[in-house]
Amino acid sequence: MYFDGSLNIDGAGAGVLFVSPSKEQLRYVLRIYFPASNNAAEYEACLHGLRIAVELCVKRLYIYGDSALVINQLNKDWDTTSEKMEAYCNLIRKLEGRFYGIEYIHVVRDKNQAADALSKLGSSRAKIPHGVFVQDLLTPSIEEEDSTVDKVLDQQLVAMVPAPSTTEPPPTTHEPDWRVPFIKYLTDGSGYTDRTENERLMHRSKQYLLVDGKLWRKNAKEEILMKCITQEEGEHLLDQIHSGSYGNHAASRTLVGKAFRAGFYWPSAVADAEKLVRHCEGCQFFAKRIHVPAHEIQTIPASWPFAC
Repeated sequence: MYFDGSLNIDGAGAGVLFVSPSKEQLRYVLRIYFPASNNAAEYEACLHGLRIAVELCVKRLYIYGDSALVINQLNKDWDTTSEKMEAYCNLIRKLEGRFYGIEYIHVVRDKNQAADALSKLGSSRAKIPHGVFVQDLLTPSIEEEDSTVDKVLDQQLVAMVPAPSTTEPPPTTHEPDWRVPFIKYLTDGSGYTDRTENERLMHRSKQYLLVDGKLWRKNAKEEILMKCITQEEGEHLLDQIHSGSYGNHAASRTLVGKAFRAGFYWPSAVADAEKLVRHCEGCQFFAKRIHVPAHEIQTIPASWPFAC
C-alpha cells in the first residue's frame, strides 16, 4: 500500500494505492473537506488505507509513505509531539491487530509518485478519472472515534453508578477531624485504648481549652487563645493569604506566621503551606535565584605585578 497526503489553497486531499502480488492496482482518492494540516492528511490516508485493507480481507501488508514523520512515529522511532498525532497513532494501532503482518517503510517522493498524484486530485478538487474510487471526508476520523468512545464510556459509567439510597447517606472522603480526640478528652476524659497514644493525648491536651464547646489552643509566648480549625479550612485560609485579593505569594513560613497571628491554628499548617508554595506556578516561575557558585572562589595570584 502506498499513501500520500496533499494540502493546497483549494483544500486537503489524500491518495491510496494498493498493489497486489500479481501487480493488480486499486486506486483511491480522499477529498478532505475539514481544516487539516499536511501531517493530518498523511495520517488520514494511512488510516483509511488500513480500513480498506481490512474490508478487502488483506492479512499481510507493506505500507510505503514519503512522510518521515508519519512512518517514524508509526514505527515508534519518534515520539508524538501533539495529542492529535497521538490520537491518529492509537487508531492505527487498533487496526494493526487485524493483520498477520504489517510493516511501515519510508520511501523517497520519487518512488511514491502514483499516490502523490492521487492525493493532488483530491486536494485540487479535480475531475476523478475512470477506474479510481473516491470518498469525501467531512469530519476528522479521530473526532468520530473519540465521540463514539465517549458515548460507550458514558453508558458504562451510568450502568456502574448505583441507585441512590434513601436510608444511608453517601460516604464522605474527607480527612478525619483532628479536633475530635481533644474535645472528647477535655469533655469526659475519654481517650485512646493504646496506652502510648493516650499518654501523648493527655500531654498535648494541656495546650488546649474548651470555650462554649469549641476548641482553642493556648499560645505560650503571648498568652493568646488561637481558634482551632479543620485542615480544609486551614488550606483555604492559606490560599487566601497566599494568592487572595491582598496576597503577595509569600513563603511558607510567612504564610503560617500570618495565619497564626490572625488567631487560627491547625497541626499540619507548615506542611500545607509548603505544599501550596511548591505547587504554585507563580512562585516557581518568579522565585529568587541566588547566583552564587557552588564552591568558594579561590583567587589566583598574578605571576608579576600589573600582568593583568
